[in-house]
Amino acid sequence: MIQHPMEKQVAEFLQNRIPEPPAIAIVLGSGLSEFSDHLVHKISVLYSEIPRYPQPTVTGHVGEFIFGYLSDVPVFCARGRFHYYEGHPLEIVTLPIRVFKEIGCGKVIITNAAGCINPQWNVGELMLIEGHFDFTFRNGAGDPKIRTTLECYDQSMIRFAKKAARTTGVVLRCGTYCWALGPTYETPSEIANMRRLGGDAVGMSTVPEIEEANRQQLKFLGVSCLTNFAAGITSEPLNHMEVLETTQRVKKQFSELISGIIVNYAS
Repeated sequence: MIQHPMEKQVAEFLQNRIPEPPAIAIVLGSGLSEFSDHLVHKISVLYSEIPRYPQPTVTGHVGEFIFGYLSDVPVFCARGRFHYYEGHPLEIVTLPIRVFKEIGCGKVIITNAAGCINPQWNVGELMLIEGHFDFTFRNGAGDPKIRTTLECYDQSMIRFAKKAARTTGVVLRCGTYCWALGPTYETPSEIANMRRLGGDAVGMSTVPEIEEANRQQLKFLGVSCLTNFAAGITSEPLNHMEVLETTQRVKKQFSELISGIIVNYAS
């Protein structure tokens, strides 16, 4: 018997559970899963129900897909992601993106909780990702690799995100996201180097998903919730509970922004 790629098997399983292809899919980062509470006529599919599907292990990542509607727009949420530092190969880290493509979804919003590198900004603000650095130094790479807006980021989705921010009154910064391997937080020296090269936020996810979405020719948008200042920006110690506490505090603004993008763009 021919063994199909995992994304095709997962997509077939999900297509038997949801009524129609979603107009837009969302990867919900650490502490941001409550956005799916705004959907109506919801259908939940636990990752554990899907044969061979991996499970998230990080606090704040639930581990389920939610299908539902927001202002009649069919939306598909991944509540919980897989990180490279958990020991997953990149093929697994990026699996949800290929699943979105297989179920017929052409637009993706990829969100995360990130440390703020830009000292002019504030914890609790949101950042639109307009470019990214790969600071993982994998495969013997000697220098960080940067991708900019012109190379892979969808201009129409960026415009709609900025419009949604103006309409809702949500503060939306625009900047460059830096991907570090983790799971430990970065040192002050590493953060200083990221800032020197033009980084504005740092986290341990998202870049693999962004690059996979680009390969799959999906329209995508990246949004970071700035949950804490990165190491060395202030004298305060870093901890994951601060990340989750901040996402709880700003969940209203986050939901308003994402909802505004969906209603105005995906419909």
